[in-house]
Order: sequence, then structure tokens, then C-alpha cells
Amino acid sequence: MGVNLKPILSGEEIRLSELRGRWVGIDAFNIIYQFLTSIRQPDGTPLIDENGRITSHLSGLFYRNINFMENGIKPVYVFDGEPPEFKRETIEERTTRKHEAEVKYLDAVRRGSLEEMRLFAQQSTSITPEIVQEAKELLEYMGIPIIQAPAEGEAQAAVMASRGDVYAAVSQDYDSLLFGSPILIRNLSITGRRKLPRRNEYVMVYPERIYLKENLERLGLTRERLVWIAVLVGTDYNQGIKGIGPKTALKLVKKYDDFDELLKYVEGKYGMGLPYNIDKIIEYFLNPPSTTDYTLKLKRPDESKIVDFLCEEHDFSVDRVENGLNKLRRALENQIQQTTLF
Repeated sequence: MGVNLKPILSGEEIRLSELRGRWVGIDAFNIIYQFLTSIRQPDGTPLIDENGRITSHLSGLFYRNINFMENGIKPVYVFDGEPPEFKRETIEERTTRKHEAEVKYLDAVRRGSLEEMRLFAQQSTSITPEIVQEAKELLEYMGIPIIQAPAEGEAQAAVMASRGDVYAAVSQDYDSLLFGSPILIRNLSITGRRKLPRRNEYVMVYPERIYLKENLERLGLTRERLVWIAVLVGTDYNQGIKGIGPKTALKLVKKYDDFDELLKYVEGKYGMGLPYNIDKIIEYFLNPPSTTDYTLKLKRPDESKIVDFLCEEHDFSVDRVENGLNKLRRALENQIQQTTLF
């Protein structure tokens, strides 16, 4: 889920057209999870084919990437590798919460509560190896480059952005900024009219662009000190200090120049400290594992394989897929023409 830094960071709403002609590094697991949780039936049931296999992620990847391409955006998907050892506890906690959500979902089904059925179905969502493989297969057929990160996908995307290989990292999590991405784009895959949870209200959601340098200057911080704030609040790699939110952490970090002195104060004031390996966690954010083994190039889609994969294997509508392919073909031709003219 990443660290919550929203209370202290500021961004700006943008339109998809503002990303025209730019490569963006997409945290693949993050966006696939969004598709799995949002593309569902009213009762929370995901889209499935006649064999009972989930297809929500395939629908999201196919149609949303066509939308990206029509707006001139060049996506590259970065997939997770091996998580660091100190993430094991977080993974176990997430697994436990998903099992608890499954129990609550079954109870909601028994009571016939559609709103709770959808909510708990979303909370119990998991990304399986089969879902990952299917996502990679579809992206390959669509001609969209994929990168296998050595560790965290969002860290790899952030490093690519810091190198200038892509314009920005795309994720819902603020961790991309901790990993050093100069620009973070949020809400790219959920743009449009969205229902508020547990409320019969809808809002318009637009992409949000967050600049790391501008926020650091406004807050009077370095990236390392932003990471200090994150570990005090709590990250995917460590439990935060109960009673410390982003605003309180900001005040503390600006008060203490020495991290060890900060920890001593926190332990005395709040009666708890950070884990023994916190220095390794901070170093992981500042210098995450990454690779340079990639090429950014859009290829022409293999339309026959896309039709076979989506329609023959997963029961997608032939007419809708062919209509999407027509849009994808035109979008790619426009991108090639624009690149040639440039």
C-alpha cells in the first residue's frame, strides 16, 4: 500500500494530453491491482471467462492502454522481482487481512449486502502468478515494452525516471518519490467518474502530477529526510510509530539534524522505537536495486494473437476487441508519424 504522505505533499491536476509524446514507467503490480479491484460486478464479483478465470486485469490493460496510446502516452510496464527480506512481515500481514476480508465477504453474501460484498471482495483481491503471466503476455502482443525489475517495480520505475529514461513514475503510492523519481503521476489508470466508497456519490478523478524537487524545497527537506518522515509514519518495510502522522513527523525531522537523536526522542516520548535494521531500510529507499537491461520501443501489435488470446481463450467480445484494435492501430501510426516528423 505504500506510505501515506498525502497530508504534506502537494501536486497538480493534469490532463492525459499533457503527457503526449512522453514515456512513463508504470508500476505494473500497482496498476493491475487497481484493475482487479475496480473492474467488477455490482456484487464485487470480478470479470471471469467461461472457465472461471479472472479477466478484469486483461480488460483494464487492453482498453486503458489503448486510451493511453490515443493520448500519445508511451507506457512501459515494470514488474516486481524479489522483495527485500524486510518486507516479509508486511506480506504476511497483507495475506492475513485478505483472508479476513474473504470471511467478511461470505458473511455479506449471506446477508445480501451488495455494498459490503463489493467492499470486502476488493479487499480480498490478490495478484497470482497466473495473473502476472497473462498480463505480460497481453502487453507483449500489444507491442508495449515490459521490464522485469530485480526487486521492487516502483523502485525500478523511479530510477528510470531519475536517469531521464522515462518522464515519470506512475503509481498510486508515494514510495516512488522516496525512491527518487523526480515526478510521480497518480490516478493515471482511474481517471474519470468514480463512486465514493460506502456513499451514493460520484466524483471526477484526474491524473495528478507531483514534483519531488518542488515539494522538498517547499518543505525545507532533502530526500533523505523525506525518507526519515516515511519510516516514522510507517512504510511497506517497517511499522511506524503509533501517534506520529506525516505532519508530526515533518516537525520532528525539521527539529533534529541527527537521526539517532531523533530516534532517542521518539523512543522516550512515544514509548516505542523503529526496528533494528532501520538503517538498511533507509538505504534501500535511497539506493534501490535496479537494472539497465531494457529497451524502450513500441512495436506494432500482433493483432491475430490478441484476438486469439482475448476472444478465443478468454471469451472477450470479438467486435469490441476488433474495435479496440482499430483504435490502437491508428494511435500507433500517429505516434510513429509524430516521431518521424520530430
